[in-house]
Amino acid sequence: MNVLIFGAKGYLGQYFLSMYPHAVTPSVDIANAVDVAAVLDTHKPDVVINCAGRTGRPNVDWCEDHKIETLHSNVLGPLVLLEECGKRNIYWVHIGTGCVYSGDSTTPFTETDAPNFEGSFYSRTKGHIDQILNDFQDEVLNVRLRMPFDGTKNERNLITKIAKYTRLLDTENSMSYIPDLLNAVDALIQKKATGPYNVVNPGAMSPYKIMSLYKEIVDPNHTFELLKEEDLPQVATAGRSNCILSANKLKQEGVTMRPVEEAVREALESLKLQ
Repeated sequence: MNVLIFGAKGYLGQYFLSMYPHAVTPSVDIANAVDVAAVLDTHKPDVVINCAGRTGRPNVDWCEDHKIETLHSNVLGPLVLLEECGKRNIYWVHIGTGCVYSGDSTTPFTETDAPNFEGSFYSRTKGHIDQILNDFQDEVLNVRLRMPFDGTKNERNLITKIAKYTRLLDTENSMSYIPDLLNAVDALIQKKATGPYNVVNPGAMSPYKIMSLYKEIVDPNHTFELLKEEDLPQVATAGRSNCILSANKLKQEGVTMRPVEEAVREALESLKLQ
């Protein structure tokens, strides 16, 4: 299988490259149709994986002040890939997000629910492209992950991020453990699955709960306190998506991911050794 990865230098791109070490990794702007077409015609991939996109550094607040760059990567780029891969009948995978919803945990969001969260420019761009790709479900696999984490000290790891905060929300969310995510996406690719899939570990956890386990497993001297939802504007420019996604569609494909707390504990045990 000839794999081509856009955005291979990024956090998730590096992981997908570890899964497909012989993949082609062009350094082109996915919003440049001429360059994308040239790459596809030169390498003729069987599968294209799009890991390119703007999430902001250190977080999505960055996107509020860099709207054009965010729009360029999160909307225009995937539209170019949709057209150029479509012209060549190339199967492609879009690494999207489930951070397009907001709601309590009583009814997990499914792949057929329309995005309802517009509290950040990042989520608005992701919500728009998510719905556009839904109109081309036979052409693209849309992987919706949430709050990706692993057992490393990488600055993009959710656990590393929240360990830097002194105040944390106790709102539960779906999350994606990267080792499980990679295996799940590979299984979907082997099946040539298309359409949207929520690729999250079953269950949900809050940042506050994760740091409680971090204190228990990694660093007993770590300190933090509770941040109430109403106080979030004190520390963040944009709103944050809080939601739980249903993984039933993934399960129906025979693809399973371990319970989220088990995955978090494994990641923390790895961090303890570093």
